[in-house]
Amino acid sequence: MLIRIVKLHIKEEHLPSFFEEFNEKKLAIVQYPGCIGMRLLHDLHHKNIIMTYSHWDSEEALNTYRNSPVFIGLWNKIKPYFGDRPEAWSHEIYFDGMNSK
Repeated sequence: MLIRIVKLHIKEEHLPSFFEEFNEKKLAIVQYPGCIGMRLLHDLHHKNIIMTYSHWDSEEALNTYRNSPVFIGLWNKIKPYFGDRPEAWSHEIYFDGMNSK
């Protein structure tokens, strides 16, 4: 399994538009083949920082999604909202204590 974390800096005046676009596409993203699940995180103290945290079957599944009309359409709509370059990381799980209780 692959974990993908993406940090977005959204200009504050574009936050409502960003969330509107995201809400329109979120089900298409999580239902995309190879996507196990996704979370959208909103920083408590820096409201313009948004992060996606998603689980994928493989790097190939993620790359297939990144080349899909779903991703490209959303990315092209939200790209003008960026206040800085996005940052992204891909990881494998070394330890998972999220469901240990």
